[in-house]
Amino acid sequence: MDRISAIRNVEDALRKFEEGEADLAATERRVGTVLRTFATEFETDDRRAYRGVGGPGDGTVVVAPSPTAARERIAALSDGEPDDIEPII
Repeated sequence: MDRISAIRNVEDALRKFEEGEADLAATERRVGTVLRTFATEFETDDRRAYRGVGGPGDGTVVVAPSPTAARERIAALSDGEPDDIEPII
């Protein structure tokens, strides 16, 4: 999913919430799903999505140019470095 498609899906979810066609919980789920799909399909020539595995950064997902940079970003966002880093494919 590219950025434009993700934005359109989020806008559609917000419109449905504003019009009373969806409640907050459903809107949160839909927006979360859009973001998760965007993140798992994210990859450019110089960046990709990585997930921290184990330790304080377990489950934290960031976009970075390398595993080393991802480890640093995850550590900055959580209470410490993860045990490992895995690319999200």
